[in-house]
Amino acid sequence: MGKDGKMETKMIDRLNTCTKLAEKIAGAKESLIRAAAEDAGFPKKITSIEVDLSVEHLKTMEEETKYVEGKKPYGVVAAVFPYDAPTVMLARLGGAAIIGGNRLRFSFSSLTPRTAEIVTQLVVPFPELESVYPKDNRIFGKECIEDPLVRVLFISGAGAVGEYYKNFIQHFDRIFFAGPGGMPVATVFKDADPEKASNFITTRAFINGGQYCTTLKRALIHESLYDEIKDRILERTGKIKVGDPMEEDTDIGPIKARRTRILMENAIKSCKDAKILCGSIEGEWIKPFVLEATKYPDLELFGPFLILHRCKDEDEILKAAINTKYGFLLAYFGTPSDTTTKKFKDHFGMVHNNPEFKFTPLRLPFGGKGKSGWILTRKNNHVEMRDGAFIYSEELVKED
Repeated sequence: MGKDGKMETKMIDRLNTCTKLAEKIAGAKESLIRAAAEDAGFPKKITSIEVDLSVEHLKTMEEETKYVEGKKPYGVVAAVFPYDAPTVMLARLGGAAIIGGNRLRFSFSSLTPRTAEIVTQLVVPFPELESVYPKDNRIFGKECIEDPLVRVLFISGAGAVGEYYKNFIQHFDRIFFAGPGGMPVATVFKDADPEKASNFITTRAFINGGQYCTTLKRALIHESLYDEIKDRILERTGKIKVGDPMEEDTDIGPIKARRTRILMENAIKSCKDAKILCGSIEGEWIKPFVLEATKYPDLELFGPFLILHRCKDEDEILKAAINTKYGFLLAYFGTPSDTTTKKFKDHFGMVHNNPEFKFTPLRLPFGGKGKSGWILTRKNNHVEMRDGAFIYSEELVKED
């Protein structure tokens, strides 16, 4: 804001740019829907909502100007968009870069060539946004390291990816690493609402075929509610339609990402002591898996997979929840003690209290702890490392 309390002209221009980008994305909606189905098998109903959320997010970027007022941009921000929800990534990271006065240079997953072509064309009118498609991501990463104009780098992937780029922090001001989500968890305490908990768990486990880093893979349920919630989850899972991604009522299309199918197959093999309640794999067609188990490995996992774990009390729920090196996301239902809640927040980057959303709201802070991600910031010759959830706009600007 200016001294008179009015928004400065440059910020008004930036917000107008966000609105124009939103309109471009909205105009490409049908093309983006078809491209997502052809690229990854994502259902029409899912991509449609992703586009709508992205458009709404960009049109309301004024809500985030409080994070950037009175601060300076870093310059060029570089990122590799993951194969899940690239349009959402464009809205969140692109919108944050624009209002902060930065330029975003980005590439795409090799799994989304059709989507990449569309997005590359729609950002042409915006000098603040630069797609490098079809450049190979390894080449793009090397160029980012060598280009002194690139001050911030966003990367995601397996832990080895983060370890590799960590070695190059001297070439950047900041590096953001969104590591593997592991097995995000829901915990259900004895005073929880069974319907509310089971609805959320089923929806958030299998939405988009479990192909978001934020989708649930474990549910730790108090024994007093276990049977009821298990039955509700199985009933809802049985109604999920796996089929043609362009049909209006399809919930899960073909899982076209080979790595995701391999992760699923390996997970089933790894859970030797688990009881499979439902699920099947036939090539690209995967019907959601629900398993029962109290012992299982700590996995890096994508796909429609959910373990139900019966727990006798709050202490067992807590111990099972934090028994992971991937402190990414936890949702709890009911009322845990203050001590348990604190330990949840200490261990996980994102903790949701009795949530009801279907899609994760785009303005919620994002990010994990432990092996699930970190932020490196270089100040002169000193490097600071932290983890936990963050807000994109707040992180892409610096103090004078």
